[in-house]
Amino acid sequence: MRIVFHGENARTFEPGFADLLGPGHEISVVADHPEGADAEAFRRAEVLIGIELDETHPRLEALRLYQAPAAGVDAIDQRLLPAGVPLCNAFGHERAIAEYVMAALLARHVPIADADRRLRKGDWRYWAGDPSATRTELGDRTLGLIGFGHIGRELAARGRAFGMRVVVANRSPVAPTALVDATHPLDRLGEVMRTADDVVVSLPLKPDTKGLIGRDAISAMKATGVLVNVGRGPVVDEAALYEALRDRRIGGAVIDTWYVYPHARNASPLPACRPFHELDNVVMTPHMAGWTHGTVRRRQQTAAENIRRLLAGEPLLNRIR
Repeated sequence: MRIVFHGENARTFEPGFADLLGPGHEISVVADHPEGADAEAFRRAEVLIGIELDETHPRLEALRLYQAPAAGVDAIDQRLLPAGVPLCNAFGHERAIAEYVMAALLARHVPIADADRRLRKGDWRYWAGDPSATRTELGDRTLGLIGFGHIGRELAARGRAFGMRVVVANRSPVAPTALVDATHPLDRLGEVMRTADDVVVSLPLKPDTKGLIGRDAISAMKATGVLVNVGRGPVVDEAALYEALRDRRIGGAVIDTWYVYPHARNASPLPACRPFHELDNVVMTPHMAGWTHGTVRRRQQTAAENIRRLLAGEPLLNRIR
């Protein structure tokens, strides 16, 4: 089987991949925009592992499987895949993202970094016994989950472990569970936005989710509410979120998925058209929430298993088309 890892992101998953497959495979890595021998390898790939496909890439002539080593496939133009070729994605990032979200939320209640910084200067600001130094607790808050897929389910378990109340808005019905206190369809999104103290968006970007968290939804949030986006940037309307934060109509935001990303003409852009970086009520991170050793390992295993299944004629995992 000719297996090609396409692009810098996919390159991360190549080391050790052959060990998961066993002998008999030809594995190569090509650049984001392959030329020469790389372009020929791209064209002849039977399995292509990557996250981007557009008109600038060589035509795929022998493809049997396009495997995305990620959950999102919005940068893959499915019209360019040969007829009948399956497209599969990979998860395995939900544990890492859940840890990221809980760390971000806990940091708002447990000021360890500030306490450390102060005590190194002899400042005992948070000393127990000082009535002005008491802090809030995460367990007193309600966690709102917009989307209840792999990430949402992991977050519900962790939120419940901290004693949080958990409410959900999801496209498909959510079965009753000990982890969830209330569920609503997405067309009743406002119920979650009004109820929750911390709202976590983990939806994929699709035509019906772009801008879903808009002015009405954000306006429904509590004045102390915090919005966390670990789904896709454009699911949350950029202007509406920026203005709500700028005008301090909500308590804050933690943003890991963005509106502008590095590209060929600018490798270090600011991540949005609006100046979020000027606001002091936003935590900004560079789409890092799910990027861990464990995520890479689990996605490698998914891709390798799908190649095994392809050769065996068995149903593929996470098939999108």
